[in-house]
Amino acid sequence: MDIRAHRAEPLPRPLPALRHDAAGRRRVDYRAVLALAAPLFLNSSVQAILNLTDTWFLGHISTAAMAGVGAVYWFVIVFVLVFGGVSMAVQTLVAQAHGAGNPARAAEVTWAGLWASVLMMPLFLLVALSGEWLLAPFPLAPEVRSAALEFWFPRLFGAVAGVALWTMTSFFNGIGRTQVTLVVMVVVSVTNAALNQIFIFNLGFGVAGVAWATGAAQLIGVLLGLALFLSAGVRREYASHRHWRASRARLWSVITLGLPMGLFPAVDLTGLALFQVMLAGLGAVAGAATQIVMMMTSIAYMPAIGIASAGTTLVGQSIGAGDRAWASKVGNAAIRVNVLYMGLVSLLLALAGPWLLPLFVTAGDTSAPAVVEAARVLLWIGAAYQIFDGFNLGSGFCLRGAGDVRVPTLLVLALSWFGFVPLTHMLSFAPGEGLVGFLPQFGFGAAGGWAALLLYTAVLGATMFWRWRSGAWRRISLQ
Repeated sequence: MDIRAHRAEPLPRPLPALRHDAAGRRRVDYRAVLALAAPLFLNSSVQAILNLTDTWFLGHISTAAMAGVGAVYWFVIVFVLVFGGVSMAVQTLVAQAHGAGNPARAAEVTWAGLWASVLMMPLFLLVALSGEWLLAPFPLAPEVRSAALEFWFPRLFGAVAGVALWTMTSFFNGIGRTQVTLVVMVVVSVTNAALNQIFIFNLGFGVAGVAWATGAAQLIGVLLGLALFLSAGVRREYASHRHWRASRARLWSVITLGLPMGLFPAVDLTGLALFQVMLAGLGAVAGAATQIVMMMTSIAYMPAIGIASAGTTLVGQSIGAGDRAWASKVGNAAIRVNVLYMGLVSLLLALAGPWLLPLFVTAGDTSAPAVVEAARVLLWIGAAYQIFDGFNLGSGFCLRGAGDVRVPTLLVLALSWFGFVPLTHMLSFAPGEGLVGFLPQFGFGAAGGWAALLLYTAVLGATMFWRWRSGAWRRISLQ
């Protein structure tokens, strides 16, 4: 007799972040929300510090190096998101499997995500070899273009390791063990900082050394994450060692959910990439100032991504447990915490700007005073846009936990490509400059471009929050 025939069906786990008040009414336990979000918050904070470390190293190479990496930084992230969306799908599917009390499915999904990462390798290589062609339309100074291309190939070539690492951490995030993700990413970040010094200066790789250091550190993180995934405790609970032969159906579910899930933020960041390369086209000073402010504001938005990622887990686990009303409640709580955090930190950053900005330039660089002065103005605009980005990130990650990505992607596409990008061109470039001549051009420089970013983010944040509050995601099923 097959004893499996008598095995009980998996039982849904208790709802996440649930407490009852004295009257027995269900309330969100904010301590539980913060306990889940805290390691992700710290992890993303470490990533923000890592970004600032890379920026510091670049600033001590040259202003052109800073502007060159800034010109392609978001393009790199766009391709990582598009091809790495399979890793985002892992967190959603694992969280729902965990909430439904199905540990075997959580392990299957994770292995499917790892195999999907391998399938992305040829795409990353193709893009890594296409840097010259992709940058050809943009009017970059020769020294800026040279630095951008030095960074491009090794960063994209090594991004496969980043996607595999993302898959491993998505498993632990999905089951609520976010402290494991924190440990892995701290190891990656410390390793990356050490390798920056070795690759950039000791081995003389220059700008390319920043990219090679990132890829090498992420590969070490993959090995550590895999070791933890196959550790005795995880094997016992999830049978993680038994499901490495991912079924076609499971692989297909990861890819079909992951690709549109990756497109969701990638569409937004494509607009941001065009924004940054346009500002780099205004000159090395505008490009460097923009890159510095972007990295400084990452102190607000990177930790906020950690809080938002907790929202993905909370919403996914609630849906897996069969309670969409509770998913709405914990999602609202995660959004609220996100907005409050981003608003407070952005204000503090802008106030501290005069003391922090000089740290990111070389004193002997003749462009340094102009870069610091430009960045000081941009930092205040950046502080304002971060508040609205809190609604965007919080709502977007909650929608991700529910698997609602297609309509939000179309909304972002319309707002970004047909609103934000042309508005940046119009406000930044003076008549006779820029990429196209049929748009009116007002010549406000970098400040004009950042004003366009502020307006776009305000509309985007309101739109994503409206989509979440509409409850359209309640009709989606990923089972």
